[in-house]
Amino acid sequence: MGIFFKGKNKIAYFNSSEKSSAYELGKMLSELMKEHFLSNRTIIFLCIGSDRATGDCLGPIIGYKLSKFKGLHNYYVYGTLEEPVHAKNLRDTIDMINMTHDDAFIIAIDASLGKSNHIGYITLGVGPLKPGAGVDKDLPEVGDLFITGIVNFSGFLDHMLLQTTRLNVVMSLADQICLGINYCINQLKALTVNS
Repeated sequence: MGIFFKGKNKIAYFNSSEKSSAYELGKMLSELMKEHFLSNRTIIFLCIGSDRATGDCLGPIIGYKLSKFKGLHNYYVYGTLEEPVHAKNLRDTIDMINMTHDDAFIIAIDASLGKSNHIGYITLGVGPLKPGAGVDKDLPEVGDLFITGIVNFSGFLDHMLLQTTRLNVVMSLADQICLGINYCINQLKALTVNS
């Protein structure tokens, strides 16, 4: 199995090249979200990134795919290819979400840089995401849970690494994350039917 935990914050890693990764991600995500969903909190998928750099477009691609999902009445998607949420509008978007959605449960989704042997891994963690940390941007932390896709290795000239990331890596991560979220949504829908 490709899941392992790292650090005191219990961040789970999923190898996106393994067939079971989407299922394992979806299963763990639904367990983490269950109590908030049953208490009828609005669920926000905040997909962060820009469509102008291959390595940074994971969030907007996921947002685009999630915006096509049907069937869950109390979730919203912010950050798509058409309307990305990035460094320049993140603070305003967070303020707007807080004003529009009372007591929302936010799942922040973003691309990240990591070790070279972790490229293609998905992380799922409890607590806020610190967007832009890998490229030394000072952006606000956001989210109750976070999902990241490790698109490239961290090293010298991280901005250039985001420009030269292979689209295949990004798309594979996006597909697996969306499958996992879709599985999670179906699990949560089944809870409401059975309760």
